Amino acid sequence: MSDREENEIIRHVCEGNRHEYVLLVNRYKNQVFNLAYRMTGSYDDAEDLAQEIFAKAFQNLIHFDCNQKFFTWLYTIGLNLIRNHLKKRERTFTDDPLESVPVKQLEDKASGNPERIIMTGQDIRRLNAALLRLPGEFREAVLLRFQQGLNFNDIADLTGISQSAAKMRVYRGLEKLRELMEGDT
Repeated sequence: MSDREENEIIRHVCEGNRHEYVLLVNRYKNQVFNLAYRMTGSYDDAEDLAQEIFAKAFQNLIHFDCNQKFFTWLYTIGLNLIRNHLKKRERTFTDDPLESVPVKQLEDKASGNPERIIMTGQDIRRLNAALLRLPGEFREAVLLRFQQGLNFNDIADLTGISQSAAKMRVYRGLEKLRELMEGDT
């Protein structure tokens, strides 16, 4: 779906065809959920936050600037809601980080070897635990860069910082992540 098609959908929704909003939700639901899950470490919180993000975006859709990318606007709303959630509530680590990783992906990485699948699962658990211990601004930048595949300019736009500050957060986040991972061995 192009930016132009998204803008058409937004125009239709704002004109009263609210059922078309589901097209935008379907396009971005996995990305929004994954961001919320990686930031909170909780499947239940991520589900709730994803719904809240889309509801807030829907309520404010009339204020969307069509010269802006919808994805960037939606993610900004998402990041703000997630940050507020993390400030209000102490993080819990009760969910299994492997829930978010398809078994097929683990098998591919482990070349079908059961011992390697288990080792890969342990590595993913360690990585997710280390990610959750990163300060929020670093975790956010690392996830946006490597999980969502965003470039530094998009990260800067989403977080409201300069492009050089976005690069610095990603690199500092990676360095801190490396330190945390080495400390766990």
